[in-house]
Amino acid sequence: MSDEYIVKTVLHAGSQVLNFIPGTKIIFHFKTTKCNSEKTVIDDSRTMENPMELILGKKFKLEVWEAILQKMALNEVARFKIHKSLVTAYPFVSKTLREAGKPQSQKRNHHCCGVTLQNESIGYPDLDELIKYPQDLEFTIELIKVVLPNEYEKESWQMTEKEKLESIPHLREKGNALFREKNYDGASEIYAKAIGILEQLMLAEKPNDEEWLSLNQKKMPLLLNYAQCKLLNKEYYSVIEHCTTVLKTEPDNVKALYRRGKAYIGTWDKENAIADLKKAAKIDPSLHNTVEKELQIFAAAIKEKDGMQKEKLSKMFK
Repeated sequence: MSDEYIVKTVLHAGSQVLNFIPGTKIIFHFKTTKCNSEKTVIDDSRTMENPMELILGKKFKLEVWEAILQKMALNEVARFKIHKSLVTAYPFVSKTLREAGKPQSQKRNHHCCGVTLQNESIGYPDLDELIKYPQDLEFTIELIKVVLPNEYEKESWQMTEKEKLESIPHLREKGNALFREKNYDGASEIYAKAIGILEQLMLAEKPNDEEWLSLNQKKMPLLLNYAQCKLLNKEYYSVIEHCTTVLKTEPDNVKALYRRGKAYIGTWDKENAIADLKKAAKIDPSLHNTVEKELQIFAAAIKEKDGMQKEKLSKMFK
């Protein structure tokens, strides 16, 4: 991009010269103004909920932002005057930013890309004017943070299919570490993220084909780990749901049977609890004594519960 098309003015010098590489996350505040005598403000990130973020090399809709950010130092504040030919996409970027997080009913018009019919509104008069009468814009940028690719976890939508698959062992180990620290909520959140990524990849494959089956196999231990977290948090119906998913693929999975059996105890489902726990002990005889003890305690709890219920009823009808 020619320097004639981008004119930079430093307003506040930065504290550190940066070496930008693809995949770097850049966090910054921006203010967009028209190059008119009034310096009309179009957008200001400080009035939004969060500062702006973009990742270099991910083809952000406004290419010029990637270019100008790489001309900056950390904590620098600078103003960039940009030729109108480089900001034709800005109205559509602005619309997306203004409507981020809003429910569909509050969004103005369905257009969100760089293609619209002439004289057709995108829902914001100031942006419609920019589309109809393109003009130079000024961006005042404050670069507040830079995070290298190995210092943050990308969201799944930012990953390639290869990156998604390679993230699974890392996420599983992170979940395991949180589990060892007894942070069951944190661990279940990480396991759920890994499960979600695998399910995204499975959607691109034909069910029961080799690739689909391979991905499904990777999902099984994560489902079991997730179920164990939920069991320890006494979220029994979630345990039943996820263990049932495992058992559809692996009917003799001992961990799934045992954990679902324990969850059935938590929901006072005697018949299913006994069936799952006894089947688990039959497949793995080393569980026999543990299962018998679990069922004895459960039987005693049921007897006590029934006794309390009878006593309560008798008092009601005295």
